[in-house]
Amino acid sequence: MKIQTKVFLTRDLSQALDAAARRMKRSKSEIVQAAVASYLSPDSGEAAEAALTRRLDRISRAIDRLERDVTISNEAVALFVKAWLTATPSLTGGDQRAQSAKGQERYAGFLEALSRRLASGRLLRSEVLEESEGKGGK
Repeated sequence: MKIQTKVFLTRDLSQALDAAARRMKRSKSEIVQAAVASYLSPDSGEAAEAALTRRLDRISRAIDRLERDVTISNEAVALFVKAWLTATPSLTGGDQRAQSAKGQERYAGFLEALSRRLASGRLLRSEVLEESEGKGGK
């Protein structure tokens, strides 16, 4: 048996309840009943804590992946710069204009290759992980 109860809500809360009822295709009574039951439940605090803990765990794993990816990126750039600085000879004054034009051409090619690689979804981190696993790594 259901008992009718009169409850006063602020205008904002009432509008939010109306919107939620439309979005969820549920009656306002169903939503309010579930919310009150959850609020009055003795383990509602534990459920909220568990949900928060799960969310924090997901965020922590995402941050760990980001840290790994940034480390790989930084190391890849550092290795490239080191190799480039080692292999690039000093230029004389006359050669500098030609080298600058060639550098612009190579940079445009680099950007095109980078765009293609990012669009393909095949990323360096995947290759690094596959190669390390193939060599007996982690």
